[in-house]
Order: sequence, then C-alpha cells, then structure tokens
Amino acid sequence: MQKTILITGASCGFGAMTARALARSGHTVYASMRDPSARGAAVAEMEKLARDEDLALIPIALDVTSDSSAEAAIERIIGEAGRLDVLVHNAGHMGFGPAEAFTPEQLAQLYDVNVVGTQRVNRAALPHMRPLGRAQMIWVGSSSTRGGTPPFLAPYFAAKAGMDALAQSYALELARFGIETTIVVPGAFTKGTEHFTHAAAPADGERAALYWSGTYAGVDQQALKGLASLEPVDADPETVARAIVDLVAMPHGSRPLRIHIDPSDDGAAIVNGVADRVRAQLMERIGLADLLHVKI
Repeated sequence: MQKTILITGASCGFGAMTARALARSGHTVYASMRDPSARGAAVAEMEKLARDEDLALIPIALDVTSDSSAEAAIERIIGEAGRLDVLVHNAGHMGFGPAEAFTPEQLAQLYDVNVVGTQRVNRAALPHMRPLGRAQMIWVGSSSTRGGTPPFLAPYFAAKAGMDALAQSYALELARFGIETTIVVPGAFTKGTEHFTHAAAPADGERAALYWSGTYAGVDQQALKGLASLEPVDADPETVARAIVDLVAMPHGSRPLRIHIDPSDDGAAIVNGVADRVRAQLMERIGLADLLHVKI
C-alpha cells in the first residue's frame, strides 16, 4: 500500500538513506531539510533520482526549530497529497566536547533540534493523522540513551534521552487514535553518516582547552578511536533505512515499540529490554495495558 511519508532531517545520513529507500519501495516521500537552498547538492541528487527512477521523492523545507516552518510544511503535504500516513522523526544534531565548555545556549539549541523540534512537527501533523484511524510514527533515537556512554558527547546524549522519553509517552497517548509508534535505535555508526563530521564544538574554547591540553589530553581521540574499533568493518548505515522500510511495510498492529540496529552491540538492547518491560508492567498494574497496543 502506497503511503505518504514525511522524514525530517533528510538532507544527509540516515534521513537521506531512508528517503531514498522508502521512495524506491513505492511510497510518496517528503524529504525535509531546514534550508533546501543551502543543500543544493542534496536536493539536486534527490530530484535527479526521482526523475531517473520515476520516484515520488520530494525535497521540502522544514526547519524543526520553527513553528511556522513546521506548519507550512505540513500544510503543503496535506494540500498536495491529501493525507500524512507516516511521520519519521530523524532530524538531530550532535555536539562533541567537554560538557562544561558548552554554553547553556548551546545546550538549549541541541534540545531545540533533537527534542522540541519533534514537538513542533507533532503539533502540526497530528491533527491530520489522528482522523485517519491508522497511522504511524517512527522516532530515530540512539543507543546512547541506554547503552555505553563515552565522554565528550553529553549534550547530545542528554537530548536523545529526552527525545526517547517523549516518544515513549507519545506511544501511549496516540495508541487509541490508531497511531502506532516505533523507536528505532541505531548504534554509533562512525562511517557512512555525517554525525561526527558536523558535530557542534563547544563555544567556550578556554574551558575546552583545560580538558584538551590538560588532564584529559588525548581522551577525545581515544573515545572516537574506541567507538570506531567496536564497529565491524561491514557495518552499513543503510541497514537503518532498510529497517524503517520494513517497519512501514508491517501490518498495522504488529510493529514493535523499539528495534535496535547496533553492530557494535553497546548494551542498549539489554537495558532497553528491561526498562520497556518495567514500563509495560506499570501500565498493567494501573489498568492501562490497552495503551501498550495500538487500536486496530
């Protein structure tokens, strides 16, 4: 069944891979990015692919840090496609450096992109998704929220943990509307994406230098090399895109709350498994077990 799908943060990385894979599976895909005019190469590549392979792959402007941008993007999708069946929350930004050296404003900005941005898009999209009685929301999270957490990624880890918590609550609050939720949990893919390349640096260079050239000299590189060493040589970030394609294709009501794609096996699957069972048990104890399963 062809579906209309919106993916946030689709100019590169998991978002771009997923947009291509879903379009090739026959869906109408709106691949959003903050500023298409600044992503000329990405837009041109998508448009060429759409022409060459006759795909419904449509670049669209959507800045998740702007209420008006989110609302305008959703209005365009509804105006053109008439519906929105699947929303993929993928937009995110990473920061790398000593936590102390990031200013409060930087921390707030990372939260704005990774957490508050999903809220803006949800508020614009859900009024159109709820009446369908059968829709889907996918959140692209991170194994860092429950797996091993190396140093110098604290602002990103904290933001992703906030997004994961928000997704869990939304899953319960949307189930009776027939909106099925899955949290996709990629591991630390250090190759094939631009996460580390585009990571924000701490603004307070003086404080950062106390770590880089002092007691923690070399720890940043050791952390990056260590993460890379855990990653199998055949680790392929496209497996995240393929997993999302499979999720969209699953029968309504059969999709899991969470799936892990972590070639490095950092332990998140184990910890999440325990936490998700505890969450389910609490819902049963308070008489709301039906919220654990989407209305069919």
